[in-house]
Amino acid sequence: MTRSRTAAAAVALVALVMVVIAGVRVTVPFTLFEPGPTINVLGKLDGRQILEVKGHPVYRDNGQLRMVTIILTQPLEPVSVWSALYTWLNPSDALYPTGVIYGKGETNAQNKAQDAQLMSSSQEDAVAAALHLAGIRYASRPAVASVLPGAPAAGKLKPGDTFVAVDGVATPTAQQLIRQVQSRPPGSTLRVEIRRGNATRVFAVRTVPAGTTPALRKQARIGVGLNMAYRFPFTVKVRLSESIGGPSAGMMFALAIYDLLTPGSLTDGRSVAGTGTITADGTVGVIGGIAQKIAGAQADGARLFLVPAGNCDEAVHADYDPAKMRLVKVSTLRGALGAVRAWAANPSANLPECPR
Repeated sequence: MTRSRTAAAAVALVALVMVVIAGVRVTVPFTLFEPGPTINVLGKLDGRQILEVKGHPVYRDNGQLRMVTIILTQPLEPVSVWSALYTWLNPSDALYPTGVIYGKGETNAQNKAQDAQLMSSSQEDAVAAALHLAGIRYASRPAVASVLPGAPAAGKLKPGDTFVAVDGVATPTAQQLIRQVQSRPPGSTLRVEIRRGNATRVFAVRTVPAGTTPALRKQARIGVGLNMAYRFPFTVKVRLSESIGGPSAGMMFALAIYDLLTPGSLTDGRSVAGTGTITADGTVGVIGGIAQKIAGAQADGARLFLVPAGNCDEAVHADYDPAKMRLVKVSTLRGALGAVRAWAANPSANLPECPR
């Protein structure tokens, strides 16, 4: 090799090293999504049942109902150019602007706390939905999930308080509570009756406009986030790693709980995966990361995947083999239950699939 060629090669090598270093050190404002592990919620974690029921007969199923997860970078986690490029090139992964996924200024700790709260609420809603479908009665009331700083309710209402009435009108559901608050114009003072522990308390709470748009300026709010507080006739405990959060496993929890509470095997020993939020009345809602969850489910051996109806358009473009795993569209827990039963009896059954 001539001296000039040697020098050129050295320069090229140095340039390549600098590009590689720059690609590692330079970060971009993106969030990376990749398939995470799936978990058979009918199974065990560290030798103990993930779903534990006390106070009601349990009918164990030797099949699999798998919740699915995704792995994504946290709000403040740096993402290098090379990591973003690798994700973009991988058909099972996805890349989104961080501002689309997380709120402005959101920290890792805030995100983790929010996911934990959403997971806890999702599990409660799943029990309610399963009992509702099984015809088992339970009691419920709207409750304070959070209080906005500086809101009219701040310093008066606390997370965990359950609503009894507003201005003497009973509020057994969140919808009735919201209607009663919004029945008065902003600036009104409401008589809010709540249950805290074993005591009933009444607070005078002034309302403020719900927002700044013309329509929202006419709507009243008191500045609390809501969830439902349930009183079940027996206990259902969900045991999972604290690193798993969010509401998207609600439907699979509900299916598994229903399976445990009712005689017979829902899966007939087969492997089913799925995702979707759940409400107490059994409505299945959309989730994020559907493509990564489908890829993860197929990798872990699922043969049927339950897709929320609102996610179907995205789901059919996921990196999966339709000859190995069917995608079935569901919008309610009852519909999901019927689909699993039909498929377990006949894997070629005519089911409401996501159209390709």
